[in-house]
Amino acid sequence: MRRALDHITPWVSRDVIELPFEGDLDANGWDLRKALQLLLKGNAVIVEWLNSPVVYRGQEWFRDEFLAFAREAASREAVCRHYLHLGERQRRVYFGDGTSVVQKKIFYALRPAAALRWLRMRPAEAVAPMHFPTLMEECDPPSELKSEVVELMARKAITHELGSAPLTAAVASFIDSEFDLARGLFEAGKTSASDQTILRAEQFYRGVVQRLERESGASFPFQPA
Repeated sequence: MRRALDHITPWVSRDVIELPFEGDLDANGWDLRKALQLLLKGNAVIVEWLNSPVVYRGQEWFRDEFLAFAREAASREAVCRHYLHLGERQRRVYFGDGTSVVQKKIFYALRPAAALRWLRMRPAEAVAPMHFPTLMEECDPPSELKSEVVELMARKAITHELGSAPLTAAVASFIDSEFDLARGLFEAGKTSASDQTILRAEQFYRGVVQRLERESGASFPFQPA
C-alpha cells in the first residue's frame, strides 16, 4: 500500500510484489490497487489469501476489513469461472494421459473441483473455504475419493515427495464431472462489477491509505473527493 503522495505522479508504478528471501520463504503478491482490480474481475486468490489459516505477519484490522469487502464484492459467477479455468489448466498441464501423475499435483486440480462442487451446493455463496480439509468435508465427495484424499494428505504431512502413479478413477471422475458441470453453468458470459461496487472499492482503498498514514504519523497531502 503506497503513501498518498506516491499516487501523485505521472509514472505508472510496478504493482507486482516479488521479494525473495534467503532460506525457505519468499513473498509474492500485488499492491492493494492491483488486488482490488483482480478481486472485482473474479480472481479468487485474493479471497483465499484473506481466508488463509496460516498468517506469518499481518494487520488484523486490514485483513478483517478487506475480507468483509471481498465477501461483499465477490461475483459468484466470476469466481466459479476462475476455478473452472484454473482447474482445467492444471488438469491439462500436469495430468497428461494419466499414466504417470506426480501425486502432490493432484491437489492442483482437486481443490478447484472441490471449490466448484462446494459452490454448486450453496447457490447463495460466493466464497468457498480456504482450509482444504474443511472444503473436502463440506463438499461431500464420494466415499472412495474421500478415503483416497485422506491417505494422500496423511502421506503429504510426512513428506512433500509423494512420487508418481497412475491417475485413479475416483480422482479423474470427480474432477472431470465437476468441470463438466461448471462448464455448462459458468463458461459463457462475462461479469462486470457494478458502479456501486466500484465506488465501494474506491472508498475502501482511500480509507486504508488514510489510516496507514495516520498510524505512521505522516501528513495526508490532499482530501479525496
